[in-house]
Amino acid sequence: MKLLLKTNDMVTLSFAEALLRDAGIEHQSLDHNMSIMDGSIGILPRRLLVEEEREAEARRLLEDAGLGAETEIPKKSS
Repeated sequence: MKLLLKTNDMVTLSFAEALLRDAGIEHQSLDHNMSIMDGSIGILPRRLLVEEEREAEARRLLEDAGLGAETEIPKKSS
């Protein structure tokens, strides 16, 4: 699994998950329990991971939906 998205914004995370789900891209959301511990402060971001072989497709999908500029999506290392 590769890190695709890291955010404190639950709306952005939910939107990204819906896009991936609709495209049939397997994904996993991490750190939900840790973020609950911080209360409403929002200091612990949630992470969204995708299968390595579909990372480029998932990245394009989020960028096409406008999430590339609005969120911190790490650039793929070469």
